[in-house]
Amino acid sequence: MKKNIILFLAVIAFTSNAFSQAKKPTIMVVPSDVWCNTNGYMMEYDNQGTKVKIPNYKKAFQENSDVQFVISTIGNMMAERGFPLKRMDQVIKTLESNSAEDAMMSSKDSGMGASESPNDKLKAVAKADIIMGLTWTINQTGPEKSVTFVLDGIDAYTDKQVAGATGTGPSSFSAELPVLLEEAVLAHIDNFNAALMTHFEDLFANGREVIVRVKKWDDWYEDLETEYGDDEEELGVLIEDWMADNTVQGRFNTTDATENMMLFEQVRIPLYYERNGKQRAMDTRRFARNLSKYLKEEFEIVSKVTTKGLGRATIYLGGK
Repeated sequence: MKKNIILFLAVIAFTSNAFSQAKKPTIMVVPSDVWCNTNGYMMEYDNQGTKVKIPNYKKAFQENSDVQFVISTIGNMMAERGFPLKRMDQVIKTLESNSAEDAMMSSKDSGMGASESPNDKLKAVAKADIIMGLTWTINQTGPEKSVTFVLDGIDAYTDKQVAGATGTGPSSFSAELPVLLEEAVLAHIDNFNAALMTHFEDLFANGREVIVRVKKWDDWYEDLETEYGDDEEELGVLIEDWMADNTVQGRFNTTDATENMMLFEQVRIPLYYERNGKQRAMDTRRFARNLSKYLKEEFEIVSKVTTKGLGRATIYLGGK
């Protein structure tokens, strides 16, 4: 009986320790597009000839003190619950310190630009799993104030919403905005976090969803129907075989395939890989570079890898 009790306690201790060490998604909290647009914090950039409006986070942080208070409030609430955070103001500083990237590829193949939007670059620097977009409105009835909020958890790789919460907090005569917001969010934050963890657990089990494109330079004399290897298989088939072997549970869709290009969607890549005995985060770029390395080592095909945001990578066959 005594041995059974000791064994039971040991199992409980091990389970508790394993749970406490479970990895959680990395999060960055940002003011939502709706809030930025409503309050005049938007900017335009040229997306290959098309004018696109996006949030100007830097201006919002510099000119609106409420942004700092609100982002810090939500950030502290998430940190108290064990979710690692990326500080957006620090990410912006890091982004500004990086050298500017070339807007276009120096190639005859002009159909695929290599430029990234400012938001794509922000995500790439932050490398957060989840972007939490926050909208808040201060309601005032006479001397009383309350806060209504909308909180959206967006997968930074797919831009799909994976969690959400909305509500209005209690009214107060004297409370400041951070207090009003915390009171409004408090009743919803645990359910919100539970949805985030459900999504993250799905990523552990089934892999992160990304998109991979394979294209050829115009001056490369071979294509995806060229046969390689002892079995003389077409290159496109060999790439599909590699995808099947290296995705989680072989999960991916070949959405389109011609002699010049292949499009793989719903590609489930592992969340982590091991290097020098340590776990490191797997991202779309590294996954695509692994495919590029395979093509060079097995078939002496030189290629170039480019990324767009966190969830898209393109491999150009036939040169750098």
